[in-house]
Amino acid sequence: MTKSKLLGATALTAAMLFLSACSGAEKAPVETPVETTQSEVETLVTEAATRPGSELMAASQQSPSNTAVTVQSAKEFLEAAETEIEEFSKYAAQTAWVKANFITQDTNALEARMAEAGAKMSTRLSNQAKRFNGLSLPTDMRRKMDGLLRGSNFPAPDSASAAKELAEIMTRLDSAYGTGKFPIDVKDERFISILDQNNDGNLNDEVPEGTIHLGQASDIIAKSDDPDLLQEVWEGWRTVAPQMQDDYAKMVKIINEGSNELGFKDAGDLWRGGYDMDADAFAEEADRLWGQVKPLYDELHCYVRAELNTKYGDEVVPLDGPMRADLLGNMWGQSWGNIYEDVKPKTGGQGVDVTKLLEAKGYDAKKMVETGETFFTSLGFAPLPETFWERSLITKPKDREVVCHASAWNLDNEEDIRIKMCTKVNGEDFSTVHHELGHNFYQRAYKDQPVFFKDGANDGFHEAIGDMIALSITPEYLVKIGLLDAEDVPGEDADLALLMRQAMDKVAFLPFGLMVDQWRWNVFNGTYAPSEYNAGWWELREKYQGLKPPADRPTDAFDPGAKYHIPGNTPYMRYFLAHILQFQFHKAACDQAGFEGPLHRCSVYGNKDVGEKFNAMMEMGSSKPWPDALEAFTGTREMDGSAILEYFEPVMTYLQEENKERNCGW
Repeated sequence: MTKSKLLGATALTAAMLFLSACSGAEKAPVETPVETTQSEVETLVTEAATRPGSELMAASQQSPSNTAVTVQSAKEFLEAAETEIEEFSKYAAQTAWVKANFITQDTNALEARMAEAGAKMSTRLSNQAKRFNGLSLPTDMRRKMDGLLRGSNFPAPDSASAAKELAEIMTRLDSAYGTGKFPIDVKDERFISILDQNNDGNLNDEVPEGTIHLGQASDIIAKSDDPDLLQEVWEGWRTVAPQMQDDYAKMVKIINEGSNELGFKDAGDLWRGGYDMDADAFAEEADRLWGQVKPLYDELHCYVRAELNTKYGDEVVPLDGPMRADLLGNMWGQSWGNIYEDVKPKTGGQGVDVTKLLEAKGYDAKKMVETGETFFTSLGFAPLPETFWERSLITKPKDREVVCHASAWNLDNEEDIRIKMCTKVNGEDFSTVHHELGHNFYQRAYKDQPVFFKDGANDGFHEAIGDMIALSITPEYLVKIGLLDAEDVPGEDADLALLMRQAMDKVAFLPFGLMVDQWRWNVFNGTYAPSEYNAGWWELREKYQGLKPPADRPTDAFDPGAKYHIPGNTPYMRYFLAHILQFQFHKAACDQAGFEGPLHRCSVYGNKDVGEKFNAMMEMGSSKPWPDALEAFTGTREMDGSAILEYFEPVMTYLQEENKERNCGW
């Protein structure tokens, strides 16, 4: 995921890539020291603090050129823009890295100044690019110019005060989320049973201020089956969001004005325009893909609702309406794997518990990352650079606030690639590590492209790359890397269990991945006024997911702000597309490998022929329209959800049989 793309290929991108895990699941803290030298931090902070006075910052104040509009002047403009973007991007990425790893008033201020400078540069270059709109340019130059014209995903109007205000608002929103906590009763046995890591009955050791952060709250949502406690924690986390709404509404007004100046109806129109097709056509494309996979989700929803009804009863989970969002094991109800034990198939064998395997083999966080690297090198990719290991943040430090949301970074558009995540030794983070490294290997694959094209073919590609690799984490792969003994590989009768566990995350996620940006598009175009933000959020969650809040929400609620990607200002459609593309990529890779069994049993680990073709697609970056990149690897120019249906065919068959006497829908 791209948290904030200030500059470069498709939208002045490439200043920095904050690429978060596809699942969007914010990670719980891990109480393990991080190996980061203070001298390195001080160097970066000093550079960030002094940089705004440099010639680079002064450049953002320059007036548009009055040179003649010719192919040659367009070429010179693009060359100058590329130099400026490359120089600024490293400074911007370093500043943002420090802020994400050291959340303080000072680093917030530094990032705000950086974002302000980036917004000014983005606006200026976009406005200058308008001069060449009517000029016939070579295809490569036109693609670069169109990317500049679209500006950033969050463009400011062409005024210094607007850029400054936008940068300050975006920094406040991001920090409000990253430092969010809410109070609990430290003597409440329900909290003690889950949060007391010392098992001494003294929760004060774990939450000395009587407050808990998102990671701890997420642990409770994942582990508790007490509906009252789940509701209390679910509602508690959302108390961090109301303070964001006014800022969010102001931000929407600013970026809509910026989008208007660039020739777009609103910010949503600008976002949808970045997919090599008309904005309205892209909205129709998203609906088409959802229509392909919706029948599978509908069957899963019906089945899970019935199983939870058996567990909780009609009062908590009625059989004729939406489900409570707090009962699904995830703070946002976007993935349901944590309640798998409550709904697992009555037949289907025993799956593989990757968490237990990791613990039994003595894995730590670094070993998990090393194993993920090995998957990519088995495909023929070069190992990660030594700087990756020196500079990444792999575990959460005890001594400061950090943004724990898992992310992959490219700080210099060359070899300085890193991950930042508060890694836990469990199966979920084992998969997440493979995902984040997918971003890094993709970033490095297109490093030789011009800065305009150092990006994914579309934003769904970047998220899908790593998740495609994670689909190859099969029992056979676990045997090859020494995590699972060959005699312990589950038989074919276990396929249903393995697939149902995956479906609880990947299939359950699909409508959430679609509706987050559906909500934002409605905010941007005025369908939802600020007073309707929360009602609109739940209107779409019920429409697409069949979910509802555990109780009526307060009039001042701003529940969208309790999801990282809203205050963090990260477009979300990429995750929906990634959940389509990862299966399409996986099927193409398995076909190339000559695999003849069921799609869900295929692993391409060690297949260098697949790796070579995969790398050829990744090296293209965004230099060509995404259908060209898709065709290079899959042989087709159309995104297609049918591979999901093929992958989960045994689950669909099981669900339809279980649901045949039930009234599905909501």
